[in-house]
Amino acid sequence: MVHWPGGPVPSVELVQAMADGAACNVTRVAMSVHSLTHMDAMRHFVDDGSTMEKMPLEAGIGPARVIEVRESAITRAILDPHDPRPGERLLFKTSNSERLWNDDEFHTDYVAVENDAAQFLVERGVMTVGVDYLSVAPWHDLISTHVTLLGAGVWVIEGLDLRGVEAGEYDLICLPLKIEGSDGAPCRAVVRRR
Repeated sequence: MVHWPGGPVPSVELVQAMADGAACNVTRVAMSVHSLTHMDAMRHFVDDGSTMEKMPLEAGIGPARVIEVRESAITRAILDPHDPRPGERLLFKTSNSERLWNDDEFHTDYVAVENDAAQFLVERGVMTVGVDYLSVAPWHDLISTHVTLLGAGVWVIEGLDLRGVEAGEYDLICLPLKIEGSDGAPCRAVVRRR
């Protein structure tokens, strides 16, 4: 599966098997908390920021809007006509959904949120931002967007699979593992058309 370059390779291993005489089957999972679909806590880029167990449930549960972006970057100019609202959960569907999820190799040319767009989302009071690849920030500037969003208390969902999802209004349920002190956590995210 695709994973962040230089990070731990996710692995799933059966460590006890009934077929081998064990009383039950037991599987071990090893990976970074920033693998697959996951949420970033503020601590990911803000040293004294909130950790995963402090995430309010409303950051991941409630009405959400999927915005389709066809351009090669998510900028303020692209977002302005969509009129982001205070407390909103926004999920961005880009060419990443169709182009990158079928490939186990990591690609650096993914579509992401530029820092001017992150500043705009903070100004508008957005609560949660979700993207359809492994980083909300572009490869050429991994820090600024993260610091802008997380530093302002915006929760971030990365690694969404939006292949079968059209732009529009949805109910979102995104529940990360409640890992005390963690800078992020894997999660299961689902949307249902409103």
